[in-house]
Amino acid sequence: MADSVVLDPVDLHLLRLLQNDARTTYRDLAAQVGVAPSTCLDRVARLRRAGVILGHRLELDPAKLGRGLQALLSVQVRPHRRELVGPFVERIRALPESRTVFHLTGPDDYLVHVAVADMTDLQRLVLDEFTSRREVARVETRLIFQQWECGPLLPPAAAAPAPAGASAAAPAATP
Repeated sequence: MADSVVLDPVDLHLLRLLQNDARTTYRDLAAQVGVAPSTCLDRVARLRRAGVILGHRLELDPAKLGRGLQALLSVQVRPHRRELVGPFVERIRALPESRTVFHLTGPDDYLVHVAVADMTDLQRLVLDEFTSRREVARVETRLIFQQWECGPLLPPAAAAPAPAGASAAAPAATP
Protein backbone atom coordinates (compact mmCIF):
# COMPACT_ATOMS: atom_id res chain seq x y z
CA MET A 1 0.00 0.00 0.00
CA ALA A 2 3.01 2.33 -0.40
CA ASP A 3 1.34 3.92 -3.41
CA SER A 4 -1.95 4.74 -1.69
CA VAL A 5 -2.91 8.35 -1.08
CA VAL A 6 -4.53 9.66 2.11
CA LEU A 7 -8.00 10.94 1.25
CA ASP A 8 -10.21 12.95 3.57
CA PRO A 9 -14.04 12.92 3.49
CA VAL A 10 -14.18 15.86 1.04
CA ASP A 11 -11.82 14.06 -1.36
CA LEU A 12 -13.92 10.89 -1.11
CA HIS A 13 -17.12 12.83 -1.74
CA LEU A 14 -15.56 14.50 -4.80
CA LEU A 15 -14.44 11.11 -6.14
CA ARG A 16 -17.92 9.62 -5.67
CA LEU A 17 -19.50 12.53 -7.54
CA LEU A 18 -16.95 12.58 -10.36
CA GLN A 19 -17.25 8.83 -10.89
CA ASN A 20 -20.99 9.34 -11.22
CA ASP A 21 -20.58 12.14 -13.78
CA ALA A 22 -17.12 13.36 -14.77
CA ARG A 23 -18.69 16.31 -16.61
CA THR A 24 -20.03 17.90 -13.43
CA THR A 25 -18.84 21.52 -13.24
CA TYR A 26 -16.56 22.64 -10.41
CA ARG A 27 -19.29 25.04 -9.28
CA ASP A 28 -21.81 22.16 -8.96
CA LEU A 29 -19.22 19.89 -7.32
CA ALA A 30 -18.32 22.59 -4.82
CA ALA A 31 -21.98 23.18 -3.95
CA GLN A 32 -22.62 19.46 -3.43
CA VAL A 33 -19.49 18.98 -1.31
CA GLY A 34 -19.84 22.23 0.62
CA VAL A 35 -16.58 23.97 -0.33
CA ALA A 36 -15.69 27.01 -2.43
CA PRO A 37 -15.28 26.40 -6.20
CA SER A 38 -11.60 27.38 -5.98
CA THR A 39 -11.07 24.81 -3.20
CA CYS A 40 -12.85 22.21 -5.28
CA LEU A 41 -10.63 23.00 -8.29
CA ASP A 42 -7.48 22.77 -6.12
CA ARG A 43 -8.55 19.45 -4.61
CA VAL A 44 -9.35 17.86 -7.98
CA ALA A 45 -6.03 19.13 -9.37
CA ARG A 46 -4.22 17.60 -6.36
CA LEU A 47 -6.00 14.28 -6.92
CA ARG A 48 -4.85 14.36 -10.56
CA ARG A 49 -1.24 15.17 -9.63
CA ALA A 50 -1.27 12.36 -7.05
CA GLY A 51 -2.41 9.93 -9.75
CA VAL A 52 -5.72 9.13 -8.06
CA ILE A 53 -7.65 10.57 -11.02
CA LEU A 54 -6.14 9.08 -14.16
CA GLY A 55 -8.36 10.67 -16.77
CA HIS A 56 -11.88 10.95 -18.13
CA ARG A 57 -13.58 8.54 -20.52
CA LEU A 58 -16.36 8.81 -22.99
CA GLU A 59 -18.65 5.80 -22.74
CA LEU A 60 -20.23 4.59 -25.96
CA ASP A 61 -22.95 2.05 -26.70
CA PRO A 62 -21.30 -0.70 -28.81
CA ALA A 63 -24.67 -1.81 -30.25
CA LYS A 64 -25.36 1.68 -31.61
CA LEU A 65 -21.95 1.52 -33.32
CA GLY A 66 -22.78 -1.74 -35.10
CA ARG A 67 -21.04 -3.94 -32.51
CA GLY A 68 -24.05 -5.49 -30.77
CA LEU A 69 -22.38 -8.77 -29.79
CA GLN A 70 -19.85 -8.79 -26.97
CA ALA A 71 -17.77 -11.71 -25.77
CA LEU A 72 -14.96 -12.65 -23.42
CA LEU A 73 -12.16 -14.65 -25.01
CA SER A 74 -10.00 -16.74 -22.66
CA VAL A 75 -6.66 -17.18 -24.39
CA GLN A 76 -3.84 -19.56 -23.55
CA VAL A 77 -0.45 -18.65 -25.02
CA ARG A 78 2.30 -21.28 -25.37
CA PRO A 79 5.10 -20.95 -24.69
CA HIS A 80 4.35 -18.13 -22.29
CA ARG A 81 7.54 -16.14 -22.82
CA ARG A 82 8.05 -12.38 -22.88
CA GLU A 83 9.33 -12.29 -26.48
CA LEU A 84 6.05 -13.89 -27.63
CA VAL A 85 3.51 -12.33 -25.32
CA GLY A 86 4.67 -8.74 -25.88
CA PRO A 87 3.89 -8.74 -29.61
CA PHE A 88 0.70 -10.76 -28.96
CA VAL A 89 -0.63 -8.16 -26.51
CA GLU A 90 0.32 -5.28 -28.83
CA ARG A 91 -1.54 -6.90 -31.74
CA ILE A 92 -4.65 -7.73 -29.70
CA ARG A 93 -4.80 -4.22 -28.22
CA ALA A 94 -4.61 -2.75 -31.73
CA LEU A 95 -7.68 -4.67 -32.94
CA PRO A 96 -10.73 -2.41 -33.27
CA GLU A 97 -12.87 -5.15 -31.72
CA SER A 98 -10.81 -5.31 -28.50
CA ARG A 99 -12.26 -3.43 -25.54
CA THR A 100 -10.07 -4.62 -22.64
CA VAL A 101 -7.19 -7.08 -22.26
CA PHE A 102 -6.35 -8.69 -18.91
CA HIS A 103 -3.16 -10.67 -18.20
CA LEU A 104 -4.13 -13.45 -15.77
CA THR A 105 -2.82 -16.17 -13.52
CA GLY A 106 -4.27 -19.67 -13.81
CA PRO A 107 -4.92 -21.90 -16.83
CA ASP A 108 -5.68 -18.96 -19.14
CA ASP A 109 -3.09 -16.28 -19.80
CA TYR A 110 -5.37 -13.54 -21.14
CA LEU A 111 -8.99 -12.51 -20.99
CA VAL A 112 -10.00 -10.28 -23.88
CA HIS A 113 -13.31 -8.37 -23.95
CA VAL A 114 -14.38 -7.87 -27.56
CA ALA A 115 -17.32 -6.16 -29.29
CA VAL A 116 -18.27 -7.40 -32.78
CA ALA A 117 -21.14 -7.04 -35.24
CA ASP A 118 -22.49 -10.60 -35.05
CA MET A 119 -21.59 -14.30 -34.71
CA THR A 120 -19.97 -14.38 -38.16
CA ASP A 121 -17.77 -11.44 -37.20
CA LEU A 122 -16.88 -13.14 -33.89
CA GLN A 123 -15.93 -16.34 -35.74
CA ARG A 124 -13.77 -14.35 -38.16
CA LEU A 125 -12.06 -12.56 -35.28
CA VAL A 126 -11.30 -15.75 -33.36
CA LEU A 127 -10.05 -17.65 -36.41
CA ASP A 128 -8.17 -14.87 -38.20
CA GLU A 129 -6.75 -12.88 -35.29
CA PHE A 130 -6.38 -15.36 -32.44
CA THR A 131 -6.14 -19.05 -33.35
CA SER A 132 -4.13 -18.30 -36.50
CA ARG A 133 -1.27 -17.03 -34.32
CA ARG A 134 1.40 -19.65 -33.57
CA GLU A 135 1.68 -18.71 -29.90
CA VAL A 136 -2.05 -19.14 -29.23
CA ALA A 137 -2.65 -22.66 -27.90
CA ARG A 138 -6.36 -22.28 -27.06
CA VAL A 139 -9.22 -19.81 -27.18
CA GLU A 140 -12.46 -20.25 -25.24
CA THR A 141 -15.32 -17.89 -26.06
CA ARG A 142 -18.09 -16.74 -23.71
CA LEU A 143 -20.88 -14.48 -24.95
CA ILE A 144 -21.92 -11.55 -22.77
CA PHE A 145 -25.67 -11.36 -22.31
CA GLN A 146 -25.72 -8.27 -20.12
CA GLN A 147 -23.27 -6.07 -18.24
CA TRP A 148 -23.61 -3.71 -15.28
CA GLU A 149 -21.26 -1.05 -14.03
CA CYS A 150 -20.81 -1.02 -10.27
CA GLY A 151 -20.56 1.79 -7.77
CA PRO A 152 -17.62 4.15 -7.34
CA LEU A 153 -14.15 2.79 -6.58
CA LEU A 154 -12.97 4.02 -3.19
CA PRO A 155 -10.30 2.93 -0.68
CA PRO A 156 -11.43 -0.07 1.43
CA ALA A 157 -11.94 1.99 4.59
CA ALA A 158 -14.02 4.55 2.68
CA ALA A 159 -16.35 2.08 1.00
CA ALA A 160 -19.09 3.03 3.46
CA PRO A 161 -22.16 4.85 2.15
CA ALA A 162 -21.74 8.42 0.89
CA PRO A 163 -22.19 11.32 3.34
CA ALA A 164 -25.71 12.62 3.90
CA GLY A 165 -26.93 14.52 0.86
CA ALA A 166 -24.48 12.82 -1.52
CA SER A 167 -25.97 11.12 -4.51
CA ALA A 168 -25.21 7.40 -4.65
CA ALA A 169 -24.15 5.88 -7.94
CA ALA A 170 -26.87 3.59 -9.18
CA PRO A 171 -25.61 0.71 -11.32
CA ALA A 172 -26.32 1.41 -14.96
CA ALA A 173 -27.25 -1.39 -17.33
CA THR A 174 -25.43 -1.46 -20.64
CA PRO A 175 -26.15 -3.71 -23.58
